[in-house]
Amino acid sequence: MKKFALIGAAGYIAPRHMRAIKDTGNILVLAYDINDSVGIIDSISPDSMFVTEFERFSEYANRIKRNPETAIDYVAVCSPNYLHHSHIVSALRLGCDVICEKPLVPTPEILDELALVEKETGKRIYNILQLRHHQAILNLKDKVAREKTTEKYEVDLTYITSRGNWYMESWKGDPRKSFGLATNIGVHFFDMLHFIFGKLQKNVVHYTSEHKAAGYLEYEKARVRWFLSIDGNDLPATVKGTKPTFRSITVNGDEIEFSEGFTDLHTVSYQEILNGKGYGIEDARHCVETVNTIRSLSITPPDAGEGHAFLNALN
Repeated sequence: MKKFALIGAAGYIAPRHMRAIKDTGNILVLAYDINDSVGIIDSISPDSMFVTEFERFSEYANRIKRNPETAIDYVAVCSPNYLHHSHIVSALRLGCDVICEKPLVPTPEILDELALVEKETGKRIYNILQLRHHQAILNLKDKVAREKTTEKYEVDLTYITSRGNWYMESWKGDPRKSFGLATNIGVHFFDMLHFIFGKLQKNVVHYTSEHKAAGYLEYEKARVRWFLSIDGNDLPATVKGTKPTFRSITVNGDEIEFSEGFTDLHTVSYQEILNGKGYGIEDARHCVETVNTIRSLSITPPDAGEGHAFLNALN
């Protein structure tokens, strides 16, 4: 049984990590968040220590590591994006391996810094790249590998997840902390595209605002038009009023259904990590590079065939 600590226990994604820890037969012994709305711990790991100051988290973790029977093995990082780097480094220097939410960090330069700390401490960093475990995505990857066509696939990626007024008031609405919409909600989709279609060859941004973004990515095996939004007004008429989220990937006009099957992917990710097959720094590098470039690009009008269909409603 491995012992876990968790940073960011009051966040949206933290319960999935807590359940993954429990469902893989391990135990959460320490949790930290500046907010104390963490009652979910009672149903998952009621005996876990909980603190609201990082100094107390660090002191407690250092104290219990003196005894191999109580020392923490892994730290799960679920804190706001801009804190990932410092929390990962702190956990490595505690002598723990780290499992971190996406985006791992905002830039390739920080990835290089993390690699140095890995080398210094002898500990490992793993990134949750959960779509690599989704069966529909794995099926598509196998299909692309089998077909070996010389023509690039025509792909449309659409992700609309309605968010209320709270979003812009939270750290997620502050680009200094979330690194913007394309990074915060798009990074694991960009990782998925690389996972299936190979190296990125072209990266263009057609539209960006606080609530939505769109662009074009060309990979070795695909031409991808993408659209991301947190504005419920962008939902297609077929789902508006019935569902708050719309996920769609079409490949050469065929819809790839992957709306379901998300809830257990963190547990699968944890199982793979614990079995020595997790995704590390170099696995995350491609998508970090992609979103880092997107943040720096100027808006460019789409060339013929490169604009997402939803762009028409924005112009």
